Amino acid sequence: MARIFPFRAWRYNLGKVKLQDVATQPYDKISPSMQQAYYDRSPYNLVRIILGLPELFDAERGESVYTRAAASLNDWRKEGVLIQEKDPCVFAYSQRFTVPGTSIIKERRGFIAIGQVHEYSDKVVYRHEQTLSKPKGDRLNLLKATRAHFGQIFMLYSDPAGSVDQLLFDSTTAADGEVTDEYGVLHRIWRVNEPAIINQLITQMADKKLIIADGHHRYETALNYSKEHAPANPAAHTERSASELPQPLWPEQAVMMTFVNMDSDGLVILPTHRVVHSLAGFDAINFLKFAERYFEITRLKHADATTYMDLLSKETGTAFIAVTRDAAHLLRSKSAEIDKALADTPTRQRNLDLTHLHTILLDRILGLDEEMVRQQTNIRYLRDAAEAVDQPRRGEADITFLTNPVSMEQLREVAFAGEVMPQKSTDFFPKLLSGLAIYALD
Repeated sequence: MARIFPFRAWRYNLGKVKLQDVATQPYDKISPSMQQAYYDRSPYNLVRIILGLPELFDAERGESVYTRAAASLNDWRKEGVLIQEKDPCVFAYSQRFTVPGTSIIKERRGFIAIGQVHEYSDKVVYRHEQTLSKPKGDRLNLLKATRAHFGQIFMLYSDPAGSVDQLLFDSTTAADGEVTDEYGVLHRIWRVNEPAIINQLITQMADKKLIIADGHHRYETALNYSKEHAPANPAAHTERSASELPQPLWPEQAVMMTFVNMDSDGLVILPTHRVVHSLAGFDAINFLKFAERYFEITRLKHADATTYMDLLSKETGTAFIAVTRDAAHLLRSKSAEIDKALADTPTRQRNLDLTHLHTILLDRILGLDEEMVRQQTNIRYLRDAAEAVDQPRRGEADITFLTNPVSMEQLREVAFAGEVMPQKSTDFFPKLLSGLAIYALD
């Protein structure tokens, strides 16, 4: 079902640049301060391609972030800053990290390859979140200008025995590249170009179903681009002979992906907290009065975010902590009232904490409908619980909702059922670095 291929990746020439100076977080995780820091770090930092500074270009002369990105890519290839692998290969990819808020050290393992894109209706690739048109338009413009993929779609597959990792990872082999990012995560990659191993990998992955963990917008962009460039008669295109490694029927049929075993211990999902701001006439007392219909409410002592999150993590049912300027309250869902309110919601969705939060608290009580949430009109999403708690206390927000993370089991059930979760339901940590490998279509 899942079709993966090795590819002749373009990679940074470590004889000319340091990987530490040129690799970046995914484009949508780069803050303005990080963007400037990347610019300052190196004239070859990938941010200049994936998230250029608009003010540096002259629109009257036809320049844009996209034309400059294409020019930079071409220049770096000519200068030998980027060099291409001689043989098709895949890359074993390890990320060693400390789980945020703890002292627990984990390692997440996966591999980078190119994978065939599929319509969701093909039931090979599954999503778990909705997408927005603006980010897809931006990524499509970059793809059209550069004809290359610079970051990987984060894909999950199931392999309880861990046989894929066993095939790819050899603890005695030195990494071909490594970098420690701004979050203290050690990223390492190993080139794998032995045809026998690659063919075994292709065979082992052939029966897998894939769930997009991160990269929904880039995946759908690649899918649309693939359909635009599909040959008139795809059946006329044949794969390479059995003696050679398989390749896509046309270059745009595949996109660069990192594949991670969803059954592994190294997979970590963090909660994303909701900070609501700029509501007209928000009143904390009235909010609690309306919320009492659906939730058991307990006032909490003034404390820090760590204390609140420790308390919330011990809750076995659906619960949130609501923080306003002067108080904090634990909200536990009342099953009977919630079931009535969500009677038309599929069971898998009804069991999600975030469905209770979005449907009842945000929509019914605070008046933030689905479109307002999608457009982030009055809502911010924060990983940092301390910052989420401080914002209403500083008067910068009306109310914060601290949440527990979605479990991998919940994500798997919702995705394979063809359903989607509310926006920003999952925060997989750490992110995949961009710049470790590049898939150029030309």
